[in-house]
Amino acid sequence: MNEIPRGTLQEQTFYEQVGGEETFRRLVRRFYEGVAQDPLLRPMYPEEDLGPAEERFTLFLIQYWGGPTTYSEDRGHPRLRMRHAPFKVDAAAHDAWLGHMRVALDELGLAPEHEAQLWKYLTYAAASMINSA
Repeated sequence: MNEIPRGTLQEQTFYEQVGGEETFRRLVRRFYEGVAQDPLLRPMYPEEDLGPAEERFTLFLIQYWGGPTTYSEDRGHPRLRMRHAPFKVDAAAHDAWLGHMRVALDELGLAPEHEAQLWKYLTYAAASMINSA
């Protein structure tokens, strides 16, 4: 009986399929370039430097899509709605957030099926953060 090499039957995670950490770092870096210039969104980031927020978001997405669990190891359960509760997130903020994310995602040049899967999640996540009329 031939032995199958370990790991050959295991499917790659989405994280691995799209290029791993570097892909998510590029996505979030480009997203925050837009946020930094946005008069509606920028005030929602109280830290003078957006670097810590960028790192947290990057680690969250990496973990969510099947990469290392550094986010939870450092910060515990994501509790996204709770973490965003202090900020007024209305339809305008939702649209601005998605606008910057759309630019960042388009610039990645992912395969259409990966782009669609990631965009579906991002639009769902953005909608779930709305907490004001």
